[in-house]
Amino acid sequence: MNTILTILIGLLALIAGFIACFLYFRYTSQNMLRRAEAEAENIKKNKIIEAKEKFIALKQEHDKQLRQDEQRKQQREQQLNQREQQLNQRQGDLQRAQNEVQQKNQSLDQQKKTIDFKQQEIDRLHRQAQQQLEQASGISAEEAKKQLVEALKDEAKTDAMAYINEIMDDARLTANKEAKKIVIQTIQRIASETTAENAVSVFHIDNDEVKGRVIGREGRNIRALEAATGVEIVVDDTPEAITISGYDPIRREIARLSLHQLVQDGRIHPARIEEVVAKVTKQVEDEIIETGKRTTIDLGVHGLHPELIRLVGKMKYRSSYGQNLLQHSRETANLCAVMAAELGLNPKKARRAGLLHDIGKVAENEEELPHAALGMKICEKYGEKPDICNAVGAHHDECEMETLIAPIVQACDAISGARPGARREIVETYVKRLNDLEDMAMSFPGVVKTYALQAGRELRVIVGADKISDKDTELLSFDLAKRIQDEMTYPGQVKVTVIRETRAINYAK
Repeated sequence: MNTILTILIGLLALIAGFIACFLYFRYTSQNMLRRAEAEAENIKKNKIIEAKEKFIALKQEHDKQLRQDEQRKQQREQQLNQREQQLNQRQGDLQRAQNEVQQKNQSLDQQKKTIDFKQQEIDRLHRQAQQQLEQASGISAEEAKKQLVEALKDEAKTDAMAYINEIMDDARLTANKEAKKIVIQTIQRIASETTAENAVSVFHIDNDEVKGRVIGREGRNIRALEAATGVEIVVDDTPEAITISGYDPIRREIARLSLHQLVQDGRIHPARIEEVVAKVTKQVEDEIIETGKRTTIDLGVHGLHPELIRLVGKMKYRSSYGQNLLQHSRETANLCAVMAAELGLNPKKARRAGLLHDIGKVAENEEELPHAALGMKICEKYGEKPDICNAVGAHHDECEMETLIAPIVQACDAISGARPGARREIVETYVKRLNDLEDMAMSFPGVVKTYALQAGRELRVIVGADKISDKDTELLSFDLAKRIQDEMTYPGQVKVTVIRETRAINYAK
């Protein structure tokens, strides 16, 4: 019983505790709610105040903007009023000007009528005077006019011919003088070394024992080397030398360098030969491209197609009449630039055309075209401009010259090839060319003697005074020069001089 009572008392105490906690928490929450409501009210009041202040500020700004707009509107109205006044004033001036023009037109119409009347009177008097003159002279006015025109025409022709001859003589003298001055200045400013190439290269060795190793057992090494390089290797009794023969200078250079590496390495057998030749071929190709790039950089020629750069590099291994083609092209390019600058033209274009003018000589496709026409075709293929292509194709008169750069390239090509020491020929070719030159001159009627002078650059022709007149000598000189130009191949130019003399001979006995 006591236990139950104790439990009940404990439960009552626990319930009383719960009730007390509930009442405490309720009181606390009501206090917090009241405080929160008070704080919310304060925040609300503050926000309302801020909103009112912001509204007042915006209203003031709006009013200020309205006032400014009103001021601008008033200014625009004033400007429009001023312009309207100006337009009204101009309209009044225009109206007055129109009135004045109408008055002047009326005055001019009156004057025109007066002039027309006077002109009719003058025409009538002119016809009367003309009829009187025709009756007095016995010929009509048309016949008199024709006679006067014919007389004036003959007089004008005579004066014009004399004037034209005078101008042409003066122009020819001045042009020759200026041309010689420009050419001399150009040649003096540009100088280039010239290397000679031929169809044979000589590989020097230290001793003749190397020859046996190059030949190999039953000649297999030399056959492998010839097959790989495409040249002919001549191993004869010439002391300490092996001759490399071939018309392709690049192949000869590959063979020479391959021999050099093989002899230095000491291992000479067909497999090694093929390996070395392939390696040297790659080196030579790289050297060709590098030479082309270095040449274009030295000359300041930019934007060339990579294939054109490679062809420029190949010029190093080509020659023309013994003159290295790359050196000749560089020299021609510099000559073209200087001459173009002297004449007031574009030196960069002239230098570019001079560098590429013989590009057809190193073309890989052997087309049946002259090298100038082939070079023009190559330049067109790789995107060169039309004036450059025309200069390349016209430097040997293969096509018509269309720009001023073309004759400059032609002249500079002749200067580079014709200067002393630039080119050489083998003795047989040289003698044959001189004989052909003299024989061609002797084939013309009336020629007594011919002399080829200055290594074939001048041809003097002596004719009989009783067979050819002075006038015919000019025609003979022209025909002979034309025939030499059409039928013969020669470097530079050939000067043709025809000499006719009369001798009076008597004997004192």
